[in-house]
Amino acid sequence: MMYNENKNEDKTGQTEKQERPGTFFRFEDLRVYHKSLDYVTWLQDVTMLFPDSDKSQLAIRFNESARNIALYIAEGSARNKTQFIYYLRMAKSAIRQCMVYTTLSYGLNIMSESHEDESRTQLMEMTKMVGALISSLQRSLNSHGNYNNGNGYHNHNGNSNSSNSSNSSSSSNSNSNGHYNNDPMPRDPNISSDYLPED
Repeated sequence: MMYNENKNEDKTGQTEKQERPGTFFRFEDLRVYHKSLDYVTWLQDVTMLFPDSDKSQLAIRFNESARNIALYIAEGSARNKTQFIYYLRMAKSAIRQCMVYTTLSYGLNIMSESHEDESRTQLMEMTKMVGALISSLQRSLNSHGNYNNGNGYHNHNGNSNSSNSSNSSSSSNSNSNGHYNNDPMPRDPNISSDYLPED
């Protein structure tokens, strides 16, 4: 009897997990974030196979770069769109670091060929996904009439947002740098249609 009650409790718990509402953190809605977590978990298992002499050096730095991919995505999602793009580019930099560590590990014969191929494949996929998200954010910024001329963000009329104090509606929606802090984060775009080559 107790066994049946425990089974019922397990089923109830599973139902509650399935009915859990949407996440509070926006970055958890991004596919590339979950992809980066999968890579961290996979890499942790792979580097456990490295020789003990390498675990204190290459493996630690390799895993740190992999974690940074997810951390930059999460941190950037809480910022405005321009800053989010910056953090996503930092995530791409961390991906490239992981590619270097992959090549080094394979060249030192501490990573198998199959693991090297798998790491390369996952890193390429994340690069495309991050690039697609950057492209989506850039299009969203352009739709607001903002562009970067090297000295800040200006509108298409050539007037700086910081000097255009007469436009009260514009100043209420953006900060002094023309960043739209209250705009919703764009949906995770389709990879094939929004691919952006590496910077």
